[in-house]
Amino acid sequence: MIYDVAVIGAGQAGLAMGYYLKQTRLSFVILEKGRGIGESWKERYDSLKLFTPRTYSSLPGLSLEGEQNIYPTKNEISDYLIQYTNTFSLPIQLNTTITKLAKVNERFILSTNQGEYQSKNVIVATGPFQQPNIPDFSKHLSGEVLQLHSSEYKNSSQLIKGTTVIVGGGNSGAQIAVELSHESEVFLSVGHRMTFLPQNIGNKSIFWWFDKLGIYKANVNSKVGQFIKNKPDPIFGFELKSQLKYRSVILKPRVVSADEKNLFFDDGSSVVVSNVIWSTGFKFDYRWIDIPSVVDEKGAPNHQRGVTPVKGLYFLGLPWQSSRGSALLQGVGADAEYIIEKILND
Repeated sequence: MIYDVAVIGAGQAGLAMGYYLKQTRLSFVILEKGRGIGESWKERYDSLKLFTPRTYSSLPGLSLEGEQNIYPTKNEISDYLIQYTNTFSLPIQLNTTITKLAKVNERFILSTNQGEYQSKNVIVATGPFQQPNIPDFSKHLSGEVLQLHSSEYKNSSQLIKGTTVIVGGGNSGAQIAVELSHESEVFLSVGHRMTFLPQNIGNKSIFWWFDKLGIYKANVNSKVGQFIKNKPDPIFGFELKSQLKYRSVILKPRVVSADEKNLFFDDGSSVVVSNVIWSTGFKFDYRWIDIPSVVDEKGAPNHQRGVTPVKGLYFLGLPWQSSRGSALLQGVGADAEYIIEKILND
């Protein structure tokens, strides 16, 4: 069978795409490497909560149930994605890993561990969380130092006794630092000045204010969008700020090198560590795409709002694909709707 559309990835982006595809007469399949829907959320650290409230954490067509001003847990989101899949009867093939994507004439050939698929259009909805971005000098640390990427961290029971350094100043690193500060000596290494924002102003989420002020949906090409994009993400909530004030978490500048049990920082200081948690984000890995012009020299997708130079090939769920909200649960729907219109009109 030759599908009209093959979607790669059944995370929030792939499911949002499925919602819009279901409203057409196009034949489609969603291919997912995981064993179950919402699996990647279940695997995140135990205490994870979204920094967007339920009001801003729903995919198109189905609201996340519960008090709308409350911040959902990772397990709630995982269960919601399962509910979403079942509600719209989305055709998902699990345990299906794409090993190669090629284009022959006007057809895309998707080689997988479950056999070959063919499609007229392909939407790569694998999201931004692909390959942990850990600096090479991490290899210089002793084997006696426990190293985890933030995607591998679950809770403090994984750690060995002693000092922990968390490298990276995003919201995940901030939440983990606060959690661990109650149990051991914690350092947080950040290479930029952190900005703290309240989660709520009055009785409204800060995202409600972002929405009203046009920040949430600011176009990536606008002056506002470019300004926000070029700034490090703010930390939502003041828990970490309080821990830093009372030195329950000790702030350090950027890590520049490592040797045995020592981490060295930009200011010339060092710390002897027992545990390092690399909250350093992810990098793209599209080596399986065997089509010229799809990615640039740095491995990032070539696209304009998800539309690539290759006819019939699209990306969805990328950070700042069109706006600040593109990689968030609620924001991905607008980009999915844009792509389905492109497919129907081409």
